[in-house]
Amino acid sequence: MKSFRPKPPTSARKPTTRPRAYNLTSRDPVQVYCRIRPMQYESDTSCMKVISPTTIVITSPESAANFRNGNYKEIQTTFNQVFVPDVGQREVFNTVALPLIENLVKGKNSLLFTYGVTGSGKTYTMTGEPQNGGIMPRSLDVIFNSIANFQAKKFVFKPDKLNGFDVQSETDAMLDRQNELHAGFMTPRPGKLSRNRKGDSDSDSNPMIIREADESQVLPVEHDNVYAVFVTYVEIYNNSVYDLLDDEDVRVKSLQSKIVREDGNKNMYVHAVTEVEVKSAEEAFEVFQRGQRRRRVAHTALNAESSRSHSVFTIRLVQAPLDCQGEQVIQDKRVICISQLSLVDLAGSERTNRTKNTGQRLREAGNINNSLMTLRSCLEILRENQTQGTNKMVPYRDSKLTHLFKNYFDGEGQVRMIVCVNPRADDYDETIQVMKFAEMTQEVQVTRPTATKLDLGFTPGRRQANKIFKEAKSRLEKERRLDTGDLDVDLGLVYSLGGPFPELEINSPLNDQIITTLMQFLEQRINKRNILRSDLEQKQTDFRKMLLTLEQENMTLKVENASAKAFNNQEKKKVSALEGHICKTEAQIDSLLRKLNSANDTIRTLQQELKDRDMVLNQRVIDKQRVKQKYNSKIQAETEKMSRELDIKLRQQRQHLQNQMKEKEDKLRLVKQILVDETSGTSLGIPVKDTVAVPQTPSDTGAAATPRSGNTHVSRKDKVPVANLRHRRSQSADRWVDHRPGALVPVGTVLQPLMNRRRSITRLTDPKAITEGASRYCLVAQEHDTDGELETKLYKGDIVPTSGGGAQVVFNDVECLKQMSPTARRKRSGAPNSQINGHTDSSEHCSTAVEAHTKRPRM
Repeated sequence: MKSFRPKPPTSARKPTTRPRAYNLTSRDPVQVYCRIRPMQYESDTSCMKVISPTTIVITSPESAANFRNGNYKEIQTTFNQVFVPDVGQREVFNTVALPLIENLVKGKNSLLFTYGVTGSGKTYTMTGEPQNGGIMPRSLDVIFNSIANFQAKKFVFKPDKLNGFDVQSETDAMLDRQNELHAGFMTPRPGKLSRNRKGDSDSDSNPMIIREADESQVLPVEHDNVYAVFVTYVEIYNNSVYDLLDDEDVRVKSLQSKIVREDGNKNMYVHAVTEVEVKSAEEAFEVFQRGQRRRRVAHTALNAESSRSHSVFTIRLVQAPLDCQGEQVIQDKRVICISQLSLVDLAGSERTNRTKNTGQRLREAGNINNSLMTLRSCLEILRENQTQGTNKMVPYRDSKLTHLFKNYFDGEGQVRMIVCVNPRADDYDETIQVMKFAEMTQEVQVTRPTATKLDLGFTPGRRQANKIFKEAKSRLEKERRLDTGDLDVDLGLVYSLGGPFPELEINSPLNDQIITTLMQFLEQRINKRNILRSDLEQKQTDFRKMLLTLEQENMTLKVENASAKAFNNQEKKKVSALEGHICKTEAQIDSLLRKLNSANDTIRTLQQELKDRDMVLNQRVIDKQRVKQKYNSKIQAETEKMSRELDIKLRQQRQHLQNQMKEKEDKLRLVKQILVDETSGTSLGIPVKDTVAVPQTPSDTGAAATPRSGNTHVSRKDKVPVANLRHRRSQSADRWVDHRPGALVPVGTVLQPLMNRRRSITRLTDPKAITEGASRYCLVAQEHDTDGELETKLYKGDIVPTSGGGAQVVFNDVECLKQMSPTARRKRSGAPNSQINGHTDSSEHCSTAVEAHTKRPRM
């Protein structure tokens, strides 16, 4: 029997280099679903009511801020579908996530993220429980159920660290598998190492979860392709991206942050992230649990295990077609189709007054709220650009969360969101904000991509044909009836010539019927092949004839085109002229645009300078006001200080003047007392010793008895004061007698001395014997001066004996005493003796001619 080697089918052609294309002619809105968490306690009050499968009505409770502000209206929100509390995980998965997995198998990207306040059930919806898995484990089950028989061997696809994959040969893949096996024996598994690492607080709180796989759901896939699944797991913590599967960071205390980059196809990815190739759902879930133990989770007042970061679990499906024989993967990187499904568990928004966060937890809450606010701002601007036709820049780079998923919102995939809400009345204020965000998100339109796979021209079903051929070949070799060493068979043609091969199992040596049947079947297939070949030859002949006909027609067309060529040349010249004019016009437009841009730059520069100058002027005004206020305060302080000092000085001066006035008043009172005492003694005709009697007239009595208001200053020129005079008189034995002009002289005075014992005068009598011991004489007179002030004059003299045996008075001194009013003195501002507060201390001393009075003794 003739031997053959396999050869490619006649219809095969080389792969094209077309890039992955998308149909951007249609748009779909972001699909938003709502899932209501069951009430945790029976005593809790609900503020939500489901009125239809797509609509929720929210009523404001009395404890809410809207109720206190007087806003009692109900809020109605519509979603694509509302999941009531008794809806299970399977229904949520089939409705929301299963269509995204179908897109993943077809080569399209998808994004699914959960959004809501803390403690609303986001992580439960995404992960689930061991016996009731969530969206992520169910997605892994469906993917591996669908590609179970079509997976490539490990390390056939290898990440190139640039968000792409390389195709390795079977030899290189086998070498990598051996290295991995050897490394597995030499080093412990990363999961065990991470669980034993010190400082990993989450390793004990997240034990390995044993789950049951769901093998009931299978999606149709392309049988002539091979598939490989890679997973990555990152978290966005405090606006930094960390790789939760990085084996190099296991031995260190803290993870190293990664950067977000853009690949050659404008897709965003985390640079140097760990991509783990998994071969089963259990292995993928184990990798997820390994990263989950390193995720940051903390206790708050509202949630015992609150997520402190946004987690992104990405499933990447790599598929490539088999060669024409249906055995090996085509060693061409351009034919690889990469699709991914990103499952995002967003951290819940928090209010500090409810969570009671402080320190590090407060900083985490602030970063979580900022990233969610940036996501909301991006969607709002994107919606505004779509609805109003504006071209505002979307701030994707303000947050790592929005920067990482920029290509999804720009149209590279399908986006879905599950809004998890807690119907408790205590969460009403936060839930309202979540509902507003969900309502706004549904208005955002995302371009629907259509993946176009490369058509390599290979015969469909070559994998199955190769399998059948190998089975038949092996059976024939066992029977030793066919030498298959150099068998050359066109498998594509064989597989397409008829139905399946007949039964080939031979149970005994006597089953010749089976061999006969197989020979007849093969003869039929050979006849069919010959018929097809003859038909092909006939078609080739017909095609040659058609080519000759077309050639003749082309010659005729060439003649016709020659005449039209001249006309085309003229048209080309016109077109060239128009193109030149267009180029000039475009150059002018470019020049005008440059001038306009320059003018705009100048305007912006001038505006900036104006703002800077306004700021400088405002700063100067503020500084001036500050300096003015400073000096005003200083002046006020100095004024108060000087006022206090002046008040103190004034009080001291007043006290000093009051003391002086008191001293003067005491002196005047003393003089008055002396005058009153002498006046009372003179009226009785008795000489008063050591006193001064002041003679008074009836008109002067009141003036002398009552002193005027104010201070009275008494001074004497070349004489001592009255107090000193009194002191001097108290030290001597002299006596003063009173003499008032015009008054009756009593008997026994100096003028009419009363002698006790009469005797003849033989010698000069001692004046003291006559005056009863008095040796000085004082005359007091009161009158008004030219200014109307009362003036008192004291005429002082000595008593001396006379030759007739009597006594005479010789006046040798006059002392003037003035009593002045302070108000009257203040008016005389030109007086030479004026002082502070109108007090005046004046002293006048007058000398007059000596007047002698003779007192003769009685005979």
